[in-house]
Amino acid sequence: MTSVLTQAFFQHALLAGTFIALACGLVGYFLVLRAQLFTGDALSHVAFTGAMAALAGGYDLRLGLFAATIGVGLLLGGLGRRGRPDDVVIGNVFAWILGLGAFFLTVYTTSRSGSGQGGAGTSVLFGSIFGLDSAATTLAVVIAGAVCLLTLLIGRPLLFATLDEAVAAARGVPVRLLGYGFLVLVGATAAEATQAVGSLLLLGLLAAPAGAAIRLTDRPFRALALSAALAVGEMWGGLLLSAAFPQLPPSFAIMATASAVYAATFLVRPSRAAATRPAVAGA
Repeated sequence: MTSVLTQAFFQHALLAGTFIALACGLVGYFLVLRAQLFTGDALSHVAFTGAMAALAGGYDLRLGLFAATIGVGLLLGGLGRRGRPDDVVIGNVFAWILGLGAFFLTVYTTSRSGSGQGGAGTSVLFGSIFGLDSAATTLAVVIAGAVCLLTLLIGRPLLFATLDEAVAAARGVPVRLLGYGFLVLVGATAAEATQAVGSLLLLGLLAAPAGAAIRLTDRPFRALALSAALAVGEMWGGLLLSAAFPQLPPSFAIMATASAVYAATFLVRPSRAAATRPAVAGA
């Protein structure tokens, strides 16, 4: 295992994974608090469809990932209320996106199978964090770092708009603009995290650390920091587990660690779900 830790591919995965996990922990906290996990689930499928569309057209899959997740995120916000997608809108877009993904997958596999990227579809679904080179790692760090910074910058007004939308709007908080901005951050995070755990497991990396943090504390900014810390710890734990047991795919190891941590919170203390919002409002 020691020899694996010194390999460039593992160090790239550890560096990129750390920043991706930080972004997922921060964005995921607000995603859970705003009850928008269905949006995250929809964007995970959008990520696959966007990547397949880019590959089918002969473009870099990252172009499709970011264009699709950010674009559809904004579309969902525009069709919803005050920049918040509603379940009916998401459900309809969800069904359409899945069908479109199947179409682009068929186009890609029939017309691009001999291009040397035959495994690209699998890597989008299940992640390929051990396959990141130095350029991809640098890009992941820059994008995830920017997401973290922007999330922290809008964190206080976004929290206010989340807890009491009407009062926030009355006090001049740009609720709708914040909603759109947050969806852009969710889209960018979804696109970047797809490289780590794949589109199928993306929602877990957004939801599990945040869910565990909310169960452990009802102080909003403490929970935000805890969510980010748990996400990073789970990323490291998953990567180390995959390095120790090579037969375990890194995406599975990461999500297994995240799920285990969330499950452990049920043993630590009872759920505070019912008390979370009132306690935060008074914090």
